[in-house]
Amino acid sequence: MSAPPPVAMLAELTHRCPLSCPYCSNPLELTARAAELSTEEWADAFRQAADLGVLQLHLSGGEPASRGDLEAITAAAAEAGLYTNLITSGVGLTEARLRALDAAGLDHVQLSVQGVDAVSADAIGGYRGGFERKMRVAGWVAEIGFPLTLNAVMHRRNLDRLEETVELALGLGARRLEVACVQFHGWAAANRAALMPTLAQARAAKALVDAKRKDLLGRLVIDFVPPDYHAEFPKACMGGWGSTGINLAPDGRVLPCHAAETIPGLRFESIRDRPLAAIWADGPAFEAFRGTDWMQEPCTSCERRGRDFGGCRCQAAALAGDPAATDPVCSKSPLRPKVDAMIAEAPDDDAPLVHRTPPASA
Repeated sequence: MSAPPPVAMLAELTHRCPLSCPYCSNPLELTARAAELSTEEWADAFRQAADLGVLQLHLSGGEPASRGDLEAITAAAAEAGLYTNLITSGVGLTEARLRALDAAGLDHVQLSVQGVDAVSADAIGGYRGGFERKMRVAGWVAEIGFPLTLNAVMHRRNLDRLEETVELALGLGARRLEVACVQFHGWAAANRAALMPTLAQARAAKALVDAKRKDLLGRLVIDFVPPDYHAEFPKACMGGWGSTGINLAPDGRVLPCHAAETIPGLRFESIRDRPLAAIWADGPAFEAFRGTDWMQEPCTSCERRGRDFGGCRCQAAALAGDPAATDPVCSKSPLRPKVDAMIAEAPDDDAPLVHRTPPASA
């Protein structure tokens, strides 16, 4: 089926990262440095994206500051006419680099935090001194004048400190806070026992977000990505598969979403081999679950099929063994009892975390 042009692109510039977060959204098989797109290849990709209709570009990783050519990459994106958002851990950035990125045309900074203090944050990130570095980076961002979004990945070990997280965002001068509960794909799947929030935590978090949105209206925008497993109905992943967003992996493979590589059997084309517009139009990975024709029951006859598009394909593949199945978190899925059983498992707060390992030949 034909699709309107994507609005946004996530450019994963590298899988290299000094942090080793146990819920990292990068795939288990990380791309080595030697396979990454060059500066010129990224510049060409941005021109193609702009021609396709992309407006917003998210420069991500890994840690994008691991690339020494980040300033040149940013300038190429700005020259293509794209609104640029740097998604960063802050580690690897200096005040001089941030000012150089400002001069290159960077529009926005999204800074991740793993906790509200050094002890908890550095334990999750696996990088001593990481929290202190983030706080310095936030100060430089404010001095330069970049709009700041704080991205807080939440889970059982820090969700009870959500109010402190909101206060941290306010104290750093953030305009937006993304409360992103862990999605259990890739590295996070190996840590589900340690990171799965309780039902009480999920409900309390939603209530707190609702209250803070009212109290802080006009001061702080709060986006909330709730825990999937506690939902009655799934969210429309990516606004519908192959409908609004496009991802570019470090080696040039074009993906419908950042976790799509967890789905067995999908074939991903590379921008090194075929134009971005052609891949978006009829690439096999994009056509696999675009629209609603691929759906099975109960999705086929469900009145929500045009709202949530069957939910997350990666979650269906992981829990149902079939990426075309109804997302098992849906209350209408025959596999919902399996999800309930996972939620009911005794919390294991002492479970050791499996931290992300660096890519080979990083």
